Amino acid sequence: MASAACPFALAPARAQAQPDVIIIGAGMAGLSAARALNERGAATLVLEARDRIGGRIWTSNQWAHVPVDLGASWIHGTDGNPLTHLADEAGIARKQTRWDPNPVFKPGGGRVVLDDAEKLARTLIEKARVRAEGRDDDISLSGAVEALPDWASLDENKRRLVRHIIHDNIELEYAAGWQDLSAWSFDDSDEYDGAEVVFPDGYGALPAHLAKGLSIQTGQVVVRIEKAGKGVRVTTGTGSAYQARHVLVTVPLGVLKAKRIEFSHPLSKDRTTAISALGMGLLNKCCLRFERMFWPETGDVFSYLGDRDGYWSQWLSLSRISGEPLLMGFNAGAAAREVEALDDAGTIAQAMAALKSIFGPAVPDPVAAQISRWGKDPFALGSYSFAAVGTGRETRHSFAGTDWNGRLVFAGEAVHADHPATVHGAYLSGHEAAEQIAG
Repeated sequence: MASAACPFALAPARAQAQPDVIIIGAGMAGLSAARALNERGAATLVLEARDRIGGRIWTSNQWAHVPVDLGASWIHGTDGNPLTHLADEAGIARKQTRWDPNPVFKPGGGRVVLDDAEKLARTLIEKARVRAEGRDDDISLSGAVEALPDWASLDENKRRLVRHIIHDNIELEYAAGWQDLSAWSFDDSDEYDGAEVVFPDGYGALPAHLAKGLSIQTGQVVVRIEKAGKGVRVTTGTGSAYQARHVLVTVPLGVLKAKRIEFSHPLSKDRTTAISALGMGLLNKCCLRFERMFWPETGDVFSYLGDRDGYWSQWLSLSRISGEPLLMGFNAGAAAREVEALDDAGTIAQAMAALKSIFGPAVPDPVAAQISRWGKDPFALGSYSFAAVGTGRETRHSFAGTDWNGRLVFAGEAVHADHPATVHGAYLSGHEAAEQIAG
């Protein structure tokens, strides 16, 4: 007998000729929704385009006994975070990232003296925000800062230091250049307190735990969703068709912006506007494996202020976490798009040029490398969403929720107004979508 909390009043899932809800995407939003719906007695079917689950959580096992997360890496804030509870439930090990010290190197290996640049950057951002909020229309973060008299009074060296700090703390965080970020809303989201932790055995253990007992079909690329009777029909690229009462779409924003899925009837105007207006950011990783360490061991992070601002500017040492001499370099926004166009050899050459500029020509070549290219991934077309100029929480509220009189529902990190661009935001959005469907 179905749970009293579920309005479907249907037989157990195994006896269903067709599911109650089809969920498109086996990332954290889709998996959390499927699990929540199953607990309410609804039969679900998850269709995943890839040959694996997890979506933008991607733990590569290319190197034996050395898992590498090429997608999401962190639980951002452990206190009260639902992912902490989920990881505890699954017994998944975690380790805290040591963000300090974070030395900033310049070409030749010397240290960059920041002096008051960090305080200055914070002051400029706050002043720019106050002035921007007094405008009738939103403006880019760069436009807001560069319009300040304080910015005009800075010499070129001080501007470079401020830009480096903004890049490390904002552009890498939100996967977009400051010229694309909203001055009003770029960081308008809630945060959990506590440490930032990573998974020594790979983030992929979390979606694997969540997926237990779910009905999931991989290799199913959804190309069309249409109304069918009182329900919906979902068609894949192979011509397979599935019917259900509801469909939950959890594909990344980039896929929807590219219109990779055809809808038989228009979506609401507010939703299509939100999809068009929100930004899809790009953050890529290059993980290099060496025979020995040659970088500082005092912390897990160091930065680089090279000849080109924003290129190979942040490095994460995974040696303490993995027990292997691994370095991971990050690029975001325009730098990520440029580097993504290179082949593996070209990417490694750029990364090594930065490292040799810091630590000298005797730096050994890597013995192996793994590189992400999320912008070229046809099932992501970017890394995660950001608040573009003219968008904010209200835009994400317009994106979330139902369409087609409740038959069509949307979830994912991009729709979550309080915790966008995070794994926990995706997870929470899946739960909220399940509640909307189940009533």
